[in-house]
Amino acid sequence: MILNIGNRTDIPAYYSEWFYNRLEEGTVCVRNPYVPSLVTRYQLNPDLVDILVFGTKNPAPMLPGLNKLKDFQQQWFISITPYGRDIELGVPPYPEVIESAGNLSAQLGKKAVVWRYDPVFIGRRYDLDFYLKSFEYMASSLEGICEVCVISFVDLYKKTLRNFPDVKEVSREDQHFLAKHFVRIAGSYGMKVKSCAESRELDAYGVDSSGCFMKKDLQDLTGLEYVIPKRKSKRESCDCLLENEIGAYNSCPHGCLYCYANYSKGEVVKNRKDHDPGSPLLIGHLKPEDEIRDAVQKSYLDSQMSLF
Repeated sequence: MILNIGNRTDIPAYYSEWFYNRLEEGTVCVRNPYVPSLVTRYQLNPDLVDILVFGTKNPAPMLPGLNKLKDFQQQWFISITPYGRDIELGVPPYPEVIESAGNLSAQLGKKAVVWRYDPVFIGRRYDLDFYLKSFEYMASSLEGICEVCVISFVDLYKKTLRNFPDVKEVSREDQHFLAKHFVRIAGSYGMKVKSCAESRELDAYGVDSSGCFMKKDLQDLTGLEYVIPKRKSKRESCDCLLENEIGAYNSCPHGCLYCYANYSKGEVVKNRKDHDPGSPLLIGHLKPEDEIRDAVQKSYLDSQMSLF
């Protein structure tokens, strides 16, 4: 199975102590965001968990304890974007994030580190020229650190529009323009470009729109073969391996205006106060009325034989 760490909130940036405590205990509990009394318990066992997939804007807090993850395969998606504090209130300056990405790459290998340059939107001072210049600078800084860059264009969810009312979608014409030039620039620094939940039209410009983390990506990373059962995608235009998320909504203090996972600043503040690094849950504690179900966990590994 695959365990996702960072879709609903940035666990590496803000909850690294909690996660390392969970590893030491060997289990982690996740409250169902839609039926809060239902709790799923996962075993953090490398014989059952084929890979830990991290998503973060700041991996630095995890780095001192990285040796604790040595028994697990790892994939790190690191968002490195060119925005200022007007858009990403709590994200460190991107040169610092690039340095952390380099540290990870040096320890885990460049296949284990993926650069996310997303979401791209139009607004304020962020125009096409801005994106091309910033992409070139970041790609040059990340040369040799990673092999893949994932791009996506902003989705205007209601909660995004509420937090970021002057954001504008990127037109189809501009998406094609940017995709073409992103591929050209990335290629000059030894990277390929993938898209996340975007139109397959971008494939015409050299973008790989098949998905940002698929079975092939897992096998290329580990050199092992997996048998992954088919399942219905939870998100339109996305067939990536994104199940088994251990985070919680409304708990990320980055304060990014485009964020889909926070819909209430007040809830974020409350949930941060309710966080206990010693709890099996990211936010709060187990309650007597909770129904705890052990997740059905099984390794997807088909053979220990190397594919290459």
